Amino acid sequence: MSELILRAEAIMKNSTNATIAKIDDRGYPRASTISSIKTDGIKTVWFSTGLASGKVKFFKLNNKASVCYCDGENNITLTGTVEILSDPGLKKQLWEDWFINHFPGGVTDPNYCILKFTTDSAFLWIDGQYEETEFEGV
Repeated sequence: MSELILRAEAIMKNSTNATIAKIDDRGYPRASTISSIKTDGIKTVWFSTGLASGKVKFFKLNNKASVCYCDGENNITLTGTVEILSDPGLKKQLWEDWFINHFPGGVTDPNYCILKFTTDSAFLWIDGQYEETEFEGV
């Protein structure tokens, strides 16, 4: 694994927010800020959102996405796919206390779901160095 990927993983792990882009129902990209709740290296990222959200609506139509993390002049752009998950065990595992502001029913709130993003490609600009990486078998 390259030094830039390791640096990217550290930036992602320490970030609380990311930008996620999806394709809307007219075929246009639509980006929005989202809280990054967990990363597994550079290959997997978990977010929370509401089942009734526009994000979920669009990911049901087209699960392709891009996720971007920014740290100063460092930029990590990932492309891949999103899964919409409602597994009670996973929802409990990833629950953060502040989610109650969005999901008043707590961890069992029927609107609370998890988005699992799986990376296919990474485009990294870190410390003045650029790298593109394709992931196979992800």
